[in-house]
Amino acid sequence: MCFQRPNSSNILSRFKLERSKIYMDAEQAKAMLLAVRKELGHDIRVFTNTAGCVKPEEVSASSTEEPDEFYEFTPEDYYRLMSEKIGAQSQMLKTRKMREAEAAARKARVTKAVIRVRFPDNYVLEAKFQPTEKIQSLIDLLMKVVARPDLPFYIYTTPPKERIKDTSKDFYSAGFAPGAIVYFSYDLPKDLEIDSAVVKEGPYLRDDILSLNGLDLTPDQVDPVVHPQQEPKQVETSLPVPAPDPKPAAKKPAKPKWLKM
Repeated sequence: MCFQRPNSSNILSRFKLERSKIYMDAEQAKAMLLAVRKELGHDIRVFTNTAGCVKPEEVSASSTEEPDEFYEFTPEDYYRLMSEKIGAQSQMLKTRKMREAEAAARKARVTKAVIRVRFPDNYVLEAKFQPTEKIQSLIDLLMKVVARPDLPFYIYTTPPKERIKDTSKDFYSAGFAPGAIVYFSYDLPKDLEIDSAVVKEGPYLRDDILSLNGLDLTPDQVDPVVHPQQEPKQVETSLPVPAPDPKPAAKKPAKPKWLKM
């Protein structure tokens, strides 16, 4: 049997072709994500929920019983309760300005609100907001990306299932910053005649939004944020402090001549 030695030029050509294809795919993905960001005004990401397709309302509490030792009052429980009581008392002693200053400091440390919206078809839409933005901005975003914006819908949290009704709150005040998971559901009356397959099975997102599944911008692909130039800090130079003049040594009192030992 005669084996033909592969041509090195063909291997190199194939390698260049594959590399250019990967580069084109990356550039195409970047262009798609940037175009969507320009349209929506927010960075989004689409992926599937790998944790499974279990609906949140189907998740039940564990039926296993705790052992008897679990309910015994231990010394650790006593010290924990005492520390909580002392902490509550110290919190009451704080002035209103101190509490407001601490709350403002905590809020300043939160710089973004990453919201993940889970759909019944196991797709997840992730969007980034400012903590001071209203929840209504999330509703407005969903109106642009869902496949059926003509159908009423609502979002809720779980467990327990709680419908989000007040959309005038900002993400930080609602406890959605730095991140939160909410769920999507159509809000349709039972007597409305509509294709039930679309409502129950989806798709819930636009086709072009679904095509972003698995795509993400790497940090070097994101346009850098231009910050104003910071003024150089003034370095305080301290002059050496001159050493104090040494004090002359105190003279010992001389004995008088008339004093004889």
